[in-house]
Amino acid sequence: MQFSIKSVVTEKLKSNNVLVPIFKDNRLGACASQLDNISGGAIKRALATGDLGAKSGTTLLLHDIANTARIILVRMDTDTGLSKKQFAEAAKAGIRHASSTNATELVSYLHEAVVAGCELAWKIRIQVLAGRELSYRSDQWKGKQEPSTTSLKRVVFAIEKIELTNATRGLNEGLAIANGVETAKDLGNAPGNVCTPIYLADKAKNIGRGGNIKTQIFNEKQIAALGMGSFLSVAQGSDQPPRLIVMQYQGGPAKQAPVALVGKGITFDTGGISLKPGAEMDEMKYDMCGAASVLGTMQAIAELGLPINVVGVVVAAENMPSGKAIKPGDVVKSMSGQTIEILNTDAEGRLILCDALTYVARFKPSTVIDIATLTGACVIALGGHHSGLFTANAALSEALTSAGQAAGDTCWPMPLDEEYHEGLKSNFADMANIAGRAGGAITAACFLSKFVKGYDWAHLDIAGTAWKSGAAKGGTGRPVPLLTQFLIDRSHDQKKSKVA
Repeated sequence: MQFSIKSVVTEKLKSNNVLVPIFKDNRLGACASQLDNISGGAIKRALATGDLGAKSGTTLLLHDIANTARIILVRMDTDTGLSKKQFAEAAKAGIRHASSTNATELVSYLHEAVVAGCELAWKIRIQVLAGRELSYRSDQWKGKQEPSTTSLKRVVFAIEKIELTNATRGLNEGLAIANGVETAKDLGNAPGNVCTPIYLADKAKNIGRGGNIKTQIFNEKQIAALGMGSFLSVAQGSDQPPRLIVMQYQGGPAKQAPVALVGKGITFDTGGISLKPGAEMDEMKYDMCGAASVLGTMQAIAELGLPINVVGVVVAAENMPSGKAIKPGDVVKSMSGQTIEILNTDAEGRLILCDALTYVARFKPSTVIDIATLTGACVIALGGHHSGLFTANAALSEALTSAGQAAGDTCWPMPLDEEYHEGLKSNFADMANIAGRAGGAITAACFLSKFVKGYDWAHLDIAGTAWKSGAAKGGTGRPVPLLTQFLIDRSHDQKKSKVA
């Protein structure tokens, strides 16, 4: 599906599909009013029937109105301005309805709607993301690809010439984020026998070449030379060799401290010796979605050319049971020098991330965000709506929460109090890798915090948001929109600071 921007005179509009917003009490916007006048009141007569529901996001199809084959009315029922969520859902509903017709082109005026606190660029971006989400397919692993269910090929955003700059920015942001999201989805949906640590490394190199990103791949011997004993302990049970992936994007000044993104890349998680139940274990191919989100975000910011420095670090391994695998009770030494008693081999994500959090300090980052499908406990706490956010830094918490709300990819602040560290004490090592069941997502974050030194840090637990189960099973691409928005915001803040 292609997207473009065009200055259109409504009176001369000719299209086979037009999206038109209808507001509270059947109030018409500028486009709807003009089309209604041209058609002799056809839109008002259709609204008088009551066939367009009162709830935001309901749609009604009209035929042969004002030189257009179809007009799709989209209810946006509010007096003071739609919420971001309402607009996103209405946009998705309108594009979905258009996709169900046999039209090839769609002209959208939905951005005429007022969205609280949002400018035109945001409204264009959200429509692009809605269209790309609806058109995404994951059938590359099928022997025979299924035919497309829609003929819709092109979406045009009709704007006034004076709005061209803002609209273009929204279009570019939407396309870049959509590309990053689809990269993350494709990686997550790939089967575990394909998406191995080496496969992730190759994908990172391809993204780097296309986005002017310096990419380094460390093999097992090089990882050992770094002293990453905790990371290697997880990988030792598998025939698939681990990889440390480092991507450096230099969009800002050379001396500008980078933001670092650290992704958990367990390409398949059996649980190791602490074997998981067989039911739904196939979904453990998604245990590398933190890594996928880092790659997708790096791709998005490179396409946007953000004036900011970003380092992406991915620790990639497979967690398998074998005669070489780590066992409950084993003690391993991390890169930081701290030792860890492994009480549960299925708590392996923190064992690879802790070494990455130590490693990333060499880049002298201002901020580090790790992203991981870390705990089932976070799914129990927050379900699939919000990613779990853990940080002791109030300003960073606010920035990530705000970015998530703007991107429609929300996170929710969770506690990180000192009292939760008690359960991680060990008689035989500096710490254990698990505490009790209570507050499992929190104690996992507390474990990671023991390896954070010299930078602001946040942890995103995406175990509930990275993929969907059941009939809709598939990767979501989250939190690529959140992370990209955070970096857009950070680049703007740094630019303002430099000017000041």
